Amino acid sequence: MPTVTVSPGGTATTTLTVRNDGDIVEAYTLEVVGDCAAWSTVEPARVSLYPGTSETVTLTFAPPRSHEVRAGETPLAVRVLPAEHPESVVVPEGTVTVEPFHELRTELEPRRRRGWLGARFRTAVQNKGNTPIDVAFTGKQAGEELRLGFTPGQKRLEPGESAEIRLKVRAAKLIWFGEPVTWPFEVEAAEAVAAAGTASETTVGAAAGTTAGTAGAEAGGTKPVRPEPAPSDLLRPEPVPGEFLQLPVLPKWLLIVLAALLALLLAWFALVRPAVKSTAKQAATEAAQEEAARGGQQQGSPTPGGPDSPGGNQGQGTGPDAPGTPGGNGGSGTGPGTGTGPGGTGAGGTEQSSATIDVEINAGIEGVGTYKVPAGKVFGITDIVVANFQGDEGVLTISFGERKITTIALETFRNQDYHWVTPIQVPENATVTAAVTCAKPGTPATGTQASGCHQVINVSGVLSDLAR
Repeated sequence: MPTVTVSPGGTATTTLTVRNDGDIVEAYTLEVVGDCAAWSTVEPARVSLYPGTSETVTLTFAPPRSHEVRAGETPLAVRVLPAEHPESVVVPEGTVTVEPFHELRTELEPRRRRGWLGARFRTAVQNKGNTPIDVAFTGKQAGEELRLGFTPGQKRLEPGESAEIRLKVRAAKLIWFGEPVTWPFEVEAAEAVAAAGTASETTVGAAAGTTAGTAGAEAGGTKPVRPEPAPSDLLRPEPVPGEFLQLPVLPKWLLIVLAALLALLLAWFALVRPAVKSTAKQAATEAAQEEAARGGQQQGSPTPGGPDSPGGNQGQGTGPDAPGTPGGNGGSGTGPGTGTGPGGTGAGGTEQSSATIDVEINAGIEGVGTYKVPAGKVFGITDIVVANFQGDEGVLTISFGERKITTIALETFRNQDYHWVTPIQVPENATVTAAVTCAKPGTPATGTQASGCHQVINVSGVLSDLAR
């Protein structure tokens, strides 16, 4: 049989003449066999013929528009089976040529993305045609704000094969501040488009003989049949739209926050800072005046523990520059004796008492201030208050007789106090000692660094008569 050409999605027909060359009435069954049998039909599929007569049947070919029906030549065979003499079966053969068609399906995932300068997309493409094609990917944008790059830029696809192409979208420049901008673009998969199939005219014939008679099939009258044209929108896919939302580097709310911070900073320098400096200066001046007034009062009053003081012996302070001499150069400190505290004399010869040890020394010197418990008395100490009002640096050690009570660094405090529920007993003629090592004089409230260290220790408790 001659070759028949058909376009996928269309139809093509040809005719086949069946003749009974036998001497009896014969019925013939016609059936298309081979690869094209699924989409081929015979009308009528069964004919009955008297001896010497013939009938023409029509073969119709309608391959689907699918990648499963490959383009090219497909073998064709029609089996003509006599009912009375099945051993005389005839199978005329031919060829059906399926024309190629091209169809691509393209998708963009996701359709919209955001970023400061660029974003990545995925382009999925599938060859829905029936022939291999080379697909080239292109991107279009109305302006020149975007650059679109595909990896890979070209891909060969077999019928029914799918592939995923990476798309990188990059803006030409950054948007530093303002509103986000949407840049639309299109992605297109370009291909070579095959022409639609044309009409075909074919005739097929076949002959067969048996001992009882002959049955034949031969080409009969033919007529042209034009395949249905393929839709044009399937041959070239429409461009797939996408969007890139470019975000500003500095969002609008950040600019508002920066403006508010700048306004607060200007208000600080213009209004708050001068007021703070003025308040601090006034407080320093008042503290200096108070310190000066307290110093003048101490100079004008009798020394506690001296001959004019009704409380006990005079405390002494010695320094290494004048050993054993009260008030030696750079290392002495005056140590006032006891003074009667509030409460007066109690029952049994006891009274509340307190003593102040004042140590003044130069930098790099160790000075000692003492208070001596009067003869016939026992001093039960319950409280100690240490004042480092200049903020000096160095070491202070407090001892009750031979017993060391504490050693502390001067730079760790300005005022420190100790309290005992059970009084610490210091016997008669024993001393309360404050040893100070001056590493660096501090700066008092006046704002001028002092020339030496100055520590004041107040010891208070109960002074009782010694039992005889």
